[in-house]
Amino acid sequence: MRSSSAALLCAVLAAAPASAGVVKFATLAPEGTDAMKAMNDIDKEVQARTGGSLKFKMYAGGKQGEDKDIVRKIRAGQLQAGGFTGVGLGEVAPLVRVLDAPWLFRDHAEVDHVYEKFAPDFEKAFADAGYVLLGWTEVGFVHIFSKTPVAGPEDIRKLKIWLWEGDPIAEAAYQALGVSPKPLSVTDVMTSLQTGLIDSVYSAPLYAMALQWHTKTKFIHSSAVANASGAVLISKKAFDALPENERKVLLEVSRKRLKELNEQIRRSNDAALVQLQKQGLSVVSATPAALKAYEDAGRKARRSLVGRLYPAELLDRVEKSLDAFRAVKGAKK
Repeated sequence: MRSSSAALLCAVLAAAPASAGVVKFATLAPEGTDAMKAMNDIDKEVQARTGGSLKFKMYAGGKQGEDKDIVRKIRAGQLQAGGFTGVGLGEVAPLVRVLDAPWLFRDHAEVDHVYEKFAPDFEKAFADAGYVLLGWTEVGFVHIFSKTPVAGPEDIRKLKIWLWEGDPIAEAAYQALGVSPKPLSVTDVMTSLQTGLIDSVYSAPLYAMALQWHTKTKFIHSSAVANASGAVLISKKAFDALPENERKVLLEVSRKRLKELNEQIRRSNDAALVQLQKQGLSVVSATPAALKAYEDAGRKARRSLVGRLYPAELLDRVEKSLDAFRAVKGAKK
């Protein structure tokens, strides 16, 4: 009886936060990246403005596992917050993955338009799932990095290309192009590039450099597959347990700093692309026929995800809103 009680107590303690006022935060982003610099800035300012009563304990670089592991640990109470890519966001609120839909966006202006216009939809989806959005942290436009040149779908079909295991968005994009990818966890990518199990990956330039994937590839395809989303979320349970003044400070500081981070990530991705070319990687432009093929594949892939991730009604509204935005932008030229 005594041993059973002790075991129960240990289980409860294992699931509880380390102490009141400590937010355990985990992410795949490595220490030293723009994302972690921003999170450390947030921690410092939150501590300063709350007199040290609220602070973060950081686990960067996948120390707590991949996105899905982090979500599971938040649900178990072992963590309270996480910095996620779209894969993790999809585990929390699947409809948000419309932001990662293949070949949906053409530039940052379109991305900003959709994020702003549909913010209430996305924040409600997070809240319904038991999370509070502290801020968006885009990964950026995702390109194919390969050992051989890629100018269009016919070249992609010849690749041994990586698929983030369990990512329905990338899977739908590949299926629409008739590509057979190699499903692997993020942590297995580098080894698989070294052994030849795969010869290509998809990533934003900044993260291809941060993870050193670029060192095993020679070419970058000019056409972006998608604009990869990201966000910092905290469990609503942990957030609601904070005093009102701490909740206010956390939201205010996080949203301001993470908005700045998004702007920085865009600049860093542009700079990374330049740096990658200086290091010897070549950018291969998509042919006009390839661009048309991607447009068609995008429509097919996005529709294939209706009902699995997001409702048709949301996709329709997003696409119509983008069409209207493009029409206005075109009229101003």
